[in-house]
Amino acid sequence: MRAYTLHLPPAASTQAPILMVEQFSWWGLFFGPFWLMRHGVWWWGLAALAVVILAPPPAVLAVFLLCGFCGPDARRAALTRRGWQFEAVVIAPDAEAALKRVLTERPVLTRLFHA
Repeated sequence: MRAYTLHLPPAASTQAPILMVEQFSWWGLFFGPFWLMRHGVWWWGLAALAVVILAPPPAVLAVFLLCGFCGPDARRAALTRRGWQFEAVVIAPDAEAALKRVLTERPVLTRLFHA
């Protein structure tokens, strides 16, 4: 079973809610700063890129490991800063089951996922 966090967009937004898995990010490990910037974590991504460019190899390895372990948390924090609302933690075997559980327990969210 995995834990997923549900984040609802700001009221004026037309974006669909985001269901994020709580786990180590392999994409964050391999693509580090670029993965962070792709998900809107600009300051962390730019700082990580500066370390990758300027620092010795052990520091670069540490940055990529940090992106893998802490990147998803930084992404959640960036969503909160942009006005997204944390709604719930859902425990399910996969993303599809997590989404089904969310929509079963809170049917009012169906309109957000199909907007």
